[in-house]
Amino acid sequence: MRFAALRAPWYRGYLAGGSLMMGADHVEHAITYFVMWQLFESPVLAGFAVISHWLPQLLFAIPFGALADRFDCRRLIQLGAACFMLASLGWAVLIATGTLEEWHCVVLLLLHGLAGTFWGPADQLMLYDIVGPDDLPSGVRLMATGLQLGMLGGPAVGAALLFTVGPAWAMAINVLLYVPFVVYLMVVPYDGHARNGSVREPLRLRDVASVLRDVPRFPSILAVTVLQVLVGLLVGQAILPLLPEFGAVLGLDESGVAYGLLIVAMATGAVAGGIGLEAIGRVRVTPRLAIVASAVFATAVLVFSVSRSFPLSLAALVLAGMASLVSSSTSQAVVQLTAPAARRGRFIGAYSMASAGSRVGSGVIVGALGAWIGVTWALAVDAAILLVAVLALLAVVTVARRRMRAAASDLSPSERDAISEA
Repeated sequence: MRFAALRAPWYRGYLAGGSLMMGADHVEHAITYFVMWQLFESPVLAGFAVISHWLPQLLFAIPFGALADRFDCRRLIQLGAACFMLASLGWAVLIATGTLEEWHCVVLLLLHGLAGTFWGPADQLMLYDIVGPDDLPSGVRLMATGLQLGMLGGPAVGAALLFTVGPAWAMAINVLLYVPFVVYLMVVPYDGHARNGSVREPLRLRDVASVLRDVPRFPSILAVTVLQVLVGLLVGQAILPLLPEFGAVLGLDESGVAYGLLIVAMATGAVAGGIGLEAIGRVRVTPRLAIVASAVFATAVLVFSVSRSFPLSLAALVLAGMASLVSSSTSQAVVQLTAPAARRGRFIGAYSMASAGSRVGSGVIVGALGAWIGVTWALAVDAAILLVAVLALLAVVTVARRRMRAAASDLSPSERDAISEA
């Protein structure tokens, strides 16, 4: 069924609200990064702005996933939105009064990062609740596509507000962009737990950490988690900050249209990939699909790194965006469909901690290697290592799957079905 998740009641509004919330998130990015550089010109603060986006995922994703298992996910998402709104309001007041200092920036950036961490696990449980397990892959892909649209449109809206009404009013207006989703969550009849079919587990501190020991018991979850750690650690979000260097190599003017196309190429590819998969219809989600997509991503990044042709570089980034969306959305769906119902939020949190938290290190790795051999070759080396690692993981998963199938002859039919889904 094409665009299957759109048939679910309440999903369209949830998709629109989530996309708008991501757009508001990136409106704030566009404005705050500009203001911080104009006021302080601090590379350290600029670097912290990137780290603060992923560090809360590394530290708090599992605890917040446990909260999503236990409490009403609508309220947790609203709490995340409240943190986003408070951060935007804080920026607006401090900029308007001319009292913004570097330590204010640090606090507001961390608050913004915590808001996203609150949102993530609760959002995934809501998707499962609204669309159900059969249409979950479609729901995850469409939401990922909507978030990419928010990432595309947010900076453009932020720039327009910045240069028309100024940064203070722009941040104040941005607060209003979160309101529709907050209001929508007040009327949505799902709380993230209606399909669990089990009693919610009590929230205990030792259970938060125990999920890390439980992940290896689920080979599919382990495979996609390792996969996303590799992607996040070796490439992660390192491409966008390096685009000025690649633009110079390609002889592009940073104020020109061609350079602008490079900036939006990956997000455009992700949107096209998400819509394309949904147009195909029901696509079976497996760890192997995610791994193959990551191999395509690594190959595309490698081609981009060594390319000296603008059309080839642009095509490589578009392909990388497509493959990245397929890999990440498939991995998320695998975790959701495989995790125990009562602990789904904890497993999603563990996956988020590994996949998003590992991106903290990608800038360090690429930066350190770039200082030695140059950033273009550093990204090429990282992409090549990622490709080799992903292909090795594919081989391991394929061998393990064959062994499981060979052993399935001694199992009951229901157990064989479980293995075939792995």
